[in-house]
Amino acid sequence: MAERTVPDHAILQQAAEWFATLSDDDITEQDQTRWRAWINQSTEHQQAWHYVERVGQRFQLAQQSAGTEGVGRILNSSRAERISRRKALGGGLACMAALISWRYTPLSAVTQQVVDSWTADHHTATGETRQLTLADGGQLWLNTATAVDVNYNDSVRQISLRTGEVLIQTGKDSLNRPFVVNTRQGQLRALGTRFSVWQGEGSTLLTVYEGAVEIKTIEGRSRTLQAGEQALFSTSGIGQVEKAQRSRATWSQGLIVADNIPLRELVAELGRYRHGYLGVDPSVAGLKVMGTYPADKPDHALAMLEDALPIRINRLLPWWVTLEPSH
Repeated sequence: MAERTVPDHAILQQAAEWFATLSDDDITEQDQTRWRAWINQSTEHQQAWHYVERVGQRFQLAQQSAGTEGVGRILNSSRAERISRRKALGGGLACMAALISWRYTPLSAVTQQVVDSWTADHHTATGETRQLTLADGGQLWLNTATAVDVNYNDSVRQISLRTGEVLIQTGKDSLNRPFVVNTRQGQLRALGTRFSVWQGEGSTLLTVYEGAVEIKTIEGRSRTLQAGEQALFSTSGIGQVEKAQRSRATWSQGLIVADNIPLRELVAELGRYRHGYLGVDPSVAGLKVMGTYPADKPDHALAMLEDALPIRINRLLPWWVTLEPSH
């Protein structure tokens, strides 16, 4: 469900390898000259480089948020399996120094997302899920990297989804107040139901499992979805109504269910539960995958995939991991 355009895989890998090279303590002037020549070859190279920088920024911010103990845990989890050639970062303090001392582009956009999470009524970190009981007895599940505000007053029961994804089981209200969910694209009104809402960068995905939910976009379009239906909507319109993917809700039980889906789709979902970049080579992205994977242990899920498919896990950097053909 990623909406942001991602540069070509091969060029991205080149950019990540250059990033690792320039972060090495043993970098030479020749390395720097070759890198400048590479990045000036095309706008695609420049875009890929900036993309890798942004991923590094997010990882650096995650390190700062996790504190010293969290940093060590993140780095140690990947150190044993990182490639050993010079292009990879060194271990321990050398790795930290290289990341922190790098001259990144401004962190304002990334920092704002963190601030939004910290100032929300309830939030989860990347890889964390949480279940809450609402004042009316209803249940609210927060998926990974989710932030919500909850406002119950005399006239309305209101959830504002800032970022991420929620699963909601509405409760019976003695005051007969409407239950609404606000997103950046519009408002949802629940009609006694169980449903999930995912906040994307430019759209919202509504999936209804029980009852019905009415969509009202910011620009006034409206439609009611029934149980077993899902649809994306933007500020100006509502997309095609499709059959609900019931397996989407299994994250509330700590599971990701793959039912004969392309590997690229499962990788995109696993990527939501870990810091950094998780990509897949186009030559294996279409491999069909079936099975149940732990949402809270994405690296264990990757190991399961490596055992089951003709792929290998390439950990170029602690925060840059790709799935590639095994041969």
